[in-house]
Amino acid sequence: MSIPQKPFSPYTPELESVDAARAFYEIVKQRRTVRQFSQTPVPREVIEQVLLAAGTAPSGAHKQPWRFIAVSNQDIKHKIRLAAEEVEREFYEQRASDRWLKDLEVFETSPDKSYMDTVPWLIIVMALRSTDDGGQVYYLNESVGIATGMLLTAAHHAGLATLTHTPSPMNFLRDVLGRPEHERPYMVIPMGYPAADCTVPDLDRKGIDEISVFLE
Repeated sequence: MSIPQKPFSPYTPELESVDAARAFYEIVKQRRTVRQFSQTPVPREVIEQVLLAAGTAPSGAHKQPWRFIAVSNQDIKHKIRLAAEEVEREFYEQRASDRWLKDLEVFETSPDKSYMDTVPWLIIVMALRSTDDGGQVYYLNESVGIATGMLLTAAHHAGLATLTHTPSPMNFLRDVLGRPEHERPYMVIPMGYPAADCTVPDLDRKGIDEISVFLE
């Protein structure tokens, strides 16, 4: 049995397409990864809208194989911080290659994740290896990756700052959060307003000729 169909209602921007695309680029190019967050509270409704936007992502067979665990509880955030720092210390001291550490050196990153205590929200993205009732999912990493990208963009559009954190291994998150076995930790995203004195690396992004090929 096929899914019932309904008329498509496309989004029509107020600007011409090229102007709308340019205006969106001007907004989204300001998105940066930050590690200095304000303690200014972020209302739950803001986070809910950001997560709803992420949930509009396409997915294999429309299985929507993601779950977003939004944590504002201070005790839980601290537990996540301590576990993440333990994993990160092992990474920096034992598992990371010299080349990897050299590439990270310019960013002055470290096992210190103290921002997890101060940021208003931690969003833990879970990839569902099956549906909640045990059904099959398809293109799991692709689907969750798209949803995560939309989450970051929606947060930026709401005036929030984010950081993508992928401690490895991440199984400790399932234990700390009490989540079921079919939920695989995918990413930790601290989310809040940037601190007033927040700084970011002065970096350039690749231009259109470096990231694209047009065959016309």
